[in-house]
Amino acid sequence: MEFVRYEVKERVGYITLSRPEKRNALNLKMVTELKRTFALAEEDDSCKVVVLRSEGPVFCAGVDLAYMQRLQENSYQENLLDSTHLMELFRMIYTLKKVVIAQVQGPAVAGGCGLAAVCDFSFAVPGAMFGYPEVKVGFIPAIVTVFLLRKLGEARGRQLLLTGDLIPAAEAERYGLINYMVPDKDLEERVYSFAQKLCTENSRQSMEATKEMIARVQGMGLEDGLQYAAEMNAVARSSEDCQRGIVSFLNKEPITW
Repeated sequence: MEFVRYEVKERVGYITLSRPEKRNALNLKMVTELKRTFALAEEDDSCKVVVLRSEGPVFCAGVDLAYMQRLQENSYQENLLDSTHLMELFRMIYTLKKVVIAQVQGPAVAGGCGLAAVCDFSFAVPGAMFGYPEVKVGFIPAIVTVFLLRKLGEARGRQLLLTGDLIPAAEAERYGLINYMVPDKDLEERVYSFAQKLCTENSRQSMEATKEMIARVQGMGLEDGLQYAAEMNAVARSSEDCQRGIVSFLNKEPITW
């Protein structure tokens, strides 16, 4: 692939945006390659946790504006197909069976901020900036809104989406937009260590089922949500990993997943 690289290191699958000369901006081909690579990582038995990272000083500048300008000549149906293509990428990351960690070494703007937001965890350096400036260029942060409101709630979401202002990593951490702010020199090692912790301490089946529940239960009413939770609980009790984990705990034997 031209714009995306994939490699696995000790059960951690690294998906790398590789278009640094364009600030890793998203266009049709890059979105296509990302979808293919996340699908590959999801089915790769040698990969248990996924890390999304990028080359160069910018994590991702969002949609390529030159590409966006060309799209203005499209019909509504053509633009709907293109925006659906991008939506499918965000949904894929959000619902991926495996945990996804964003490793943000620089600015994550607009769709780039959206990429970080749909990951399960995000690590960023102090100099990284985050935000959705679409309203400043006459556009709207449509797809990311769905995920951001789930993540931050309406008050924080309105502040970011309607002002279009960029915020530093420290403020993004306070908002809950990212999980951890770490020094530049420690970013790669901290992400790797965290990914290894998930790989060795947590059940693959349990993390997959928990991610599915997080994605689904928020759209349910109280009674439907509780019924769904009870059903998931019952299924989990008979899973191979649950049986193995309980035996290990009762026998006071260490377990490595």
